[in-house]
Amino acid sequence: MRNTAWFIRFISCTCLLVLMIGLSPAASRPFVYNWLTAAPVMHVAAAEEAPTPDTLLPVVGSALVDAGQQKWTDASQELDTFAAGWKSLDTSAAPQQAAEVNTALQAAQNALQNAQSDPDAAVSALGTLARAVNSYAEAGTAGSKDAQGKGPSAKGTQAVQVILPLANQTIQHIKQQDWPAAQTSYKQIVDAWPDVESAIRADNFTVYSQLETRMSMIRVSLQADPPREEQAQTETQALIDLLNHYLSGEVADTAPASGSMRLTDAVALLQQVQTAAGQQDATTAADRMQQFITMWPLVEGEVQISSSSTYTSIENEMSEVQGYLISTPPAWDKANTVLNTMLNELAPITSKSAYTAWDAAIILLREGLEAILVLAALLAYAKRSGSRQAGQWIWSGALSGLLLSGVMAAIFVYAFAQMATSGSTREMIEGITGLVAVVLMLGVGSWLHQKANLQNWNSYIASQVSGALQRGSLWSLAAVSGLAILREGAETAIFYIGMAPSIALSQLLLGIGMAMVILIIVAVLIIRFSVKLPVRPFFLTATVLIYYLVFRFLGESIHSLQVAGQFPAHHAAGLPSISWIGMYPTWETFIPQMIVLIFMLWKLILPEYRNRRQATT
Repeated sequence: MRNTAWFIRFISCTCLLVLMIGLSPAASRPFVYNWLTAAPVMHVAAAEEAPTPDTLLPVVGSALVDAGQQKWTDASQELDTFAAGWKSLDTSAAPQQAAEVNTALQAAQNALQNAQSDPDAAVSALGTLARAVNSYAEAGTAGSKDAQGKGPSAKGTQAVQVILPLANQTIQHIKQQDWPAAQTSYKQIVDAWPDVESAIRADNFTVYSQLETRMSMIRVSLQADPPREEQAQTETQALIDLLNHYLSGEVADTAPASGSMRLTDAVALLQQVQTAAGQQDATTAADRMQQFITMWPLVEGEVQISSSSTYTSIENEMSEVQGYLISTPPAWDKANTVLNTMLNELAPITSKSAYTAWDAAIILLREGLEAILVLAALLAYAKRSGSRQAGQWIWSGALSGLLLSGVMAAIFVYAFAQMATSGSTREMIEGITGLVAVVLMLGVGSWLHQKANLQNWNSYIASQVSGALQRGSLWSLAAVSGLAILREGAETAIFYIGMAPSIALSQLLLGIGMAMVILIIVAVLIIRFSVKLPVRPFFLTATVLIYYLVFRFLGESIHSLQVAGQFPAHHAAGLPSISWIGMYPTWETFIPQMIVLIFMLWKLILPEYRNRRQATT
């Protein structure tokens, strides 16, 4: 009977909390993140939507990256995704190129089945498929009736008017085999491009991405020794045609958005180029470098935000490397030198410092200790009242709150896993959830500091509990304890959402494990043996730690939104770049962090000053 009463009481408390959550607007906040999806993934941006050649090409690139790392299962899954999307396409706009894709796809599928015994053949087959898909995309976009886009903006038109005459000059010099003049006129295109690229990018990312690739390939053909006349003329003519199609609104914006791939994927390709160059395998090295050049427009945003000088250097160096690789004979020493330089330049950007197990433990310790203090105070008041049932209701409410916290966390994880289907979506959600965590942390930190005074803390508990005891409302006691636990659990989940993009799962679990051990020991000491925790030092220390995470979350969240293209990025050479506290050299991250820093210092110093004056008085 006693166990039955406990069970009924527990179920009743749970139902009560569910009802209260349903009536609370705070319960509907969509704060979700799954740290298991934080690893680099390259999929079709939305598998449910009709695929296009431009959205399928990154899938082949992803398979190629996986194959280069000998992740054959992942490569096969990516190829199956591509095959399913390719099957649904209407390929009538470019039948010849479509036939080449079909042949290359069949060869790639066969090669992957034998990848363990002949890995080089599998990688080569995927490279052939990528080139075939790229050729189909170019032919299909130009000839398809469905590939109609809107015309350029006024700034876009002005940009074309700057680039197009220079491109016409360049192709004339190429036809005349006047290579110094061709290189000079091409350099004028490169010099003019930074002033006009943003207008084209804003209008049509497909055009922008293809223009960047064409310009790189023109540079490659001109830098080859000897210069490649046919390739230079073909690529320059393709650049001219693309500009004209853009002017007439014939190119739809179907390319995946910047941020739909990760910089780490591009760096993996670059490492494969370095390996192939070290083995003097010209074909493989050139194929991988071509993949890097094609992928670059989709990942360049992260580099540009972090370091504008590195962005400019990579833009020049990637074409230089390809020129060395396709020269006759290849200039291996020069290619390897530039490859080492590129990898060294990108290393600081791709190796952003991650949160540690201690950072993860801080959050759970702070939230858990607060929950323990609330629960201990409630039980102490119940004990003083002499009501044994009051204590049982408090424990039932606490267990209900803990259970619902777990359910909410699972819902958050599942919901985000469904939402985060592409890199740009992940970056955007990471940024939004991080900013939400910042707002909550500022509120929590302010609340903690107000409770740092023991008198304030006792008054807070008394106001929450004494009324319920006086009314004899045991449901109220269960609701207070349950909502206290549920609030801490929800806040913990949200804070981990903001941290998840930059912490390894092992570190997260280690931090949670350490915090749980400490919390169990503290809970037993406080609740069982009535050991008093020094409230003031605890709350002051917890406030400082929370403010540290606020500062870091704010910078990294804005940075994620910049990478996703949701926020602008204005760089300044003198701004600090300290990744372990989330500082990046852009005004959009620096100014908010300084404002928040001033606010936090004010919230810390002003109450202390007032307390000392009151104590002196």
